[in-house]
Amino acid sequence: MTGGPRITVVVISRNRREDLFSSLPRHEAPVVLVDNASSDGTADAVRAAFPQVRVLELARNAGAVARNVGARAARTPYVAFADDDSWWAPGALDRAAELLDAHPRVGLLAGRMLVGPQQRLDPLSAALAAAPLGGDPAGAGPDVFGFAACASVVRRSAFLAVGGFDEVVRFPGEEERVALDLHDAGWVLSYVPELVVHHHPSPARGPAAERDALIARNAVLTACMRRPWREVAGRAAANWRAGGGARAGVLAAVRRLPAALWRRRRLSGRLEARLRELAAAERAGARPESSPVG
Repeated sequence: MTGGPRITVVVISRNRREDLFSSLPRHEAPVVLVDNASSDGTADAVRAAFPQVRVLELARNAGAVARNVGARAARTPYVAFADDDSWWAPGALDRAAELLDAHPRVGLLAGRMLVGPQQRLDPLSAALAAAPLGGDPAGAGPDVFGFAACASVVRRSAFLAVGGFDEVVRFPGEEERVALDLHDAGWVLSYVPELVVHHHPSPARGPAAERDALIARNAVLTACMRRPWREVAGRAAANWRAGGGARAGVLAAVRRLPAALWRRRRLSGRLEARLRELAAAERAGARPESSPVG
């Protein structure tokens, strides 16, 4: 492409220096690394090894909100998100910029995520490809209502206009509210399988039960911020019945309920109708899109 870069890669990380040393050299665009208050010397090590990477250090762990910091710091019209254990395949970023140039109503592109050295198709990517509601004529591919942050490219202005990721949810499952608000603002979200992301999950991950609790907590909180009360109750009840970490997540959601209610804003009737269509399609056999892998 001519005229300077059109896309910036925003990476967030916390105490995963070795993962970064593997993934950072693979990005084919300017990189902004937002360090979530690492205690392992990540920021200084990256500056020394990769002087071309712009490093922003946060005083505390902001979770997914750190991506907002990187997006605001970017000076390109498009931002591709990546985690410290993921990277975009060769040519994917140039192609994403071309598609966003050509489709001005598209606010987000969701890429196809391949997991591990075996390059297994991520279940979320399979669900997005199913596209039970088809595709908007103004889109770049099938319509999607969910995405994985590390496999997404956003129109920077659209992402920032809906507030980016929020302090209530933080991580994981932070993508749902952003997807809902982009749709409600009139943007199209498209799945583009030719945009490939490689994700090699870091061994430095928390216990499964802890992650289950966070996913359940954040699903309930997101519903509190945007969805009808029957959806809130349904999510809370389903996770309570699941027991274990999911039940713990429901209890954790109660502690954050005031913050979620403060940010509550109901979606438009148009979008709620489409979400009901999507839920009906999923009940008929399609896989859900609401549990991305982070």
